[in-house]
Amino acid sequence: MSQVSQRVKMDKLIDSEKAKELRGLIEESERIVLTCHVRPDGDAIGSTLGLWHLLRTMGKDACVVVPDKAPASLSFLPGFKEIAVYTCHASFCTKTVEEADLIICCDFNTPSRQDSLAPLIQGAHCRKVLVDHHQEPDCFADLMISYPDMSSTCELVFRLIAAMGLYGDVSLDCATCLLAGIITDTRNFTVNCKHYDLYEILMRLLEKGVDKERIVKEALNTRSYNSLKLEAYALSEKLETFPAHKCALITLSKEELDRFHYERGDSEGLVNRPLEVKGMVYSIFMREDPDCVKVSARSCNNFPVSEICKDLYGGGGHLQAAGGEFYGTLEDCRRLLIDSFDKYDVYLTKGNNQHRK
Repeated sequence: MSQVSQRVKMDKLIDSEKAKELRGLIEESERIVLTCHVRPDGDAIGSTLGLWHLLRTMGKDACVVVPDKAPASLSFLPGFKEIAVYTCHASFCTKTVEEADLIICCDFNTPSRQDSLAPLIQGAHCRKVLVDHHQEPDCFADLMISYPDMSSTCELVFRLIAAMGLYGDVSLDCATCLLAGIITDTRNFTVNCKHYDLYEILMRLLEKGVDKERIVKEALNTRSYNSLKLEAYALSEKLETFPAHKCALITLSKEELDRFHYERGDSEGLVNRPLEVKGMVYSIFMREDPDCVKVSARSCNNFPVSEICKDLYGGGGHLQAAGGEFYGTLEDCRRLLIDSFDKYDVYLTKGNNQHRK
């Protein structure tokens, strides 16, 4: 398939004027910083590294600067060792950001999601671009490219690359990073796959030589011994179900996390497991961190867990995948959810679910 034909097929959901403006900004810039949200996941790292590889192919001086360390499960991605971590190398990251003439913000919708890195990024005097798929983005960039109906920021990045006419510059390393983000955010094409041509994107990335089997194994199906024990404990001892409200809940205290030598990423995917229980429509996972309780939520049948996270925990996200934070005790966080069940039962009715499709 020719590159022209490729553009016709893969850029149809993208605003052509914004794609043109982004390409212009890239061509005018030499030192480009790519950044993402705190506690970066596969989509955050995949989108920033994917663009990093693309920009390097184009001859640009590019650098990925992230707020804190990414999970070791993503260390197989090409370029992972080149990522600059702000909490580890603040001086280098500061100098890099201050010298940039373009910053591309990937996979977050509000500056607060960058934690301690936010003031540095927001204080930079260069132009900024947002490339993201989360709902209700704050208008903090000069060019806002936001598509909440995309499965992932990596899907959006691929479509942007096609729309900019740069598909031919996608290397194997770039394609590997992009597919990793798509696979992790869709749980290997099982959730959030709204657009049927997402599978065509998969085909185009595979044509670049990507090893999909390795990505699934490394990013989704490989974990530490302690992580496996933690999940077993969480499911056998801490899983609560509330059949009348079709909700499942898991809470893990700091003491419990310490008992299993918790490391960042060890609880990845845990929130999805209770949805395997027949009759459960949504699942909530609460993890006690040193500064707050982290809340993750997933659902099926178009149940809007984003509303729960926004109303109760100051967060948000996607309709069926969202998160938030609670500043108080783990038990108070748990009780707040339980006391609010009745408010959200209305979304369990078939009519409401169909209305939200």
